[in-house]
Amino acid sequence: MSTILLTQWHPPLDLPLTSEPLPTMYDLPSEDPEEPGLPDEFHYYQPQLLRETFCPPIYPAEQICVATDLNLYYDPQHPTWYKRPDWFAILGIPRFYEGHELRYSYVIWQERVIPFLVVELLSEGTEAEDLGQTVRDIKQPPTKWQVYEQLLQIPYYLVFSRHSEELRVFQWQGGRYQRLTLSEGKVWLPEIQLGIGLWYGDYQGLKRLWLRWYDAQHHWIPTPLEQLEQERQQAEQERQRAEQEHQRAERLAAQLKALGIEPQ
Repeated sequence: MSTILLTQWHPPLDLPLTSEPLPTMYDLPSEDPEEPGLPDEFHYYQPQLLRETFCPPIYPAEQICVATDLNLYYDPQHPTWYKRPDWFAILGIPRFYEGHELRYSYVIWQERVIPFLVVELLSEGTEAEDLGQTVRDIKQPPTKWQVYEQLLQIPYYLVFSRHSEELRVFQWQGGRYQRLTLSEGKVWLPEIQLGIGLWYGDYQGLKRLWLRWYDAQHHWIPTPLEQLEQERQQAEQERQRAEQEHQRAERLAAQLKALGIEPQ
């Protein structure tokens, strides 16, 4: 198994690749008609909430790439091996492939930047692999945990169970993942000036515990719809203040006229 050492804080590295031409993103798509679909609606809505609230202030939007259920091809020695994270973010690369194309997959030896963070949403059939509790034959592809921790050394790995409502956050330190201690269900990631945590609220009409991002003031990042509602409420408050000021001015004018004073 080859080792790939990439970080988004340094220029992309030159990788020792095979002498044979390697497949590209167009050869390695995520669509597979024989692969089973998503297990439930939660696996659709939770990544969507993460996407809508992920906005690291130190990176321009055009240099942020996030993906949901997209094949991640990680080993040029085994170019058809891939993992399929529930959600992951890559920083410091163009949002679109070659500046104009939506990605079919994420191919490490082409992009040359590893994800900054991966989120896996636990389900009964994937929990053992997501938490590194499975043992694979040497001829079999590595587990997700092995790929994220040992092969790619992804800086942050988050695992969330909607059933137990437990969030586990691991940071790559000293050659392995170390579990971080959460504070009130939250953890701050200084490299991106954002935090992620457990939020109980209404999203897509469903009140439950969700993962979402928060800013340096510990305010939850609003979704586009929440932002529109906030702006609507602010506009309504401004309209009410203007109406109150108009009514106050009219009352003052009436009082002045009663005193025989013509208001200017």
